[in-house]
Amino acid sequence: MEAREILRHVDHTLLKATASWAEVQTLCEEAIAYRTASVCVPPCYVERIKRTYGNQLPVCTVIGFPLGYSVTAAKVLEARQAVREGADEVDLVINLTDVKNGRFDQVLEEVCQVRQTVEKQILKVIVETCYLTREEKICLCQLVTQAGADYIKTSTGFGTAGAVLEDIQLFREHIGPNVKIKAAGGIRTRQQLEAFLRAGCQRIGSSGAVALLRNEAIAENER
Repeated sequence: MEAREILRHVDHTLLKATASWAEVQTLCEEAIAYRTASVCVPPCYVERIKRTYGNQLPVCTVIGFPLGYSVTAAKVLEARQAVREGADEVDLVINLTDVKNGRFDQVLEEVCQVRQTVEKQILKVIVETCYLTREEKICLCQLVTQAGADYIKTSTGFGTAGAVLEDIQLFREHIGPNVKIKAAGGIRTRQQLEAFLRAGCQRIGSSGAVALLRNEAIAENER
């Protein structure tokens, strides 16, 4: 795969707790230069990015991040505010305590409420695979499909492990035809980026893909 093709699938990500505006600006300028799928940033930066860069790049933000156990009403308000401030995409962390308590009806209700709140914006549902059994993963594939989300996403990048290829195959077998897959967490090499895309991911969350592929992308654009 050419570097620019890989980068078209990357959500160029900066979600560390100490992210500065200068770092966010660099992220956005790289995303514009290398045409990444989006930037994925903390909610507090969405409005400022939109004010500064307008519609030069899609802006993704996170809801209930990174642990997911805020109450549903808080997530709905967070999602509404993100959309109001200009978010094009939202990545929602599910409530894993509900999963472990077998309250899948509550998980479905929460995803449905956020789906209704963000309306036309892209909704990705983070299920944090490192904490799930195979049966829970399958159930969540069905739930995300039923709720009408656009993507199922493997991980926050803040859990005990990130994306693994086996989960991508499992997702492909159990999600509906309108649901796409985003892999995130621990994807640090070109070989991994290519492997996840070939496995069926349409998006990859990465903080390092641009730095990894920058020189190749420049060379390709100069051809």
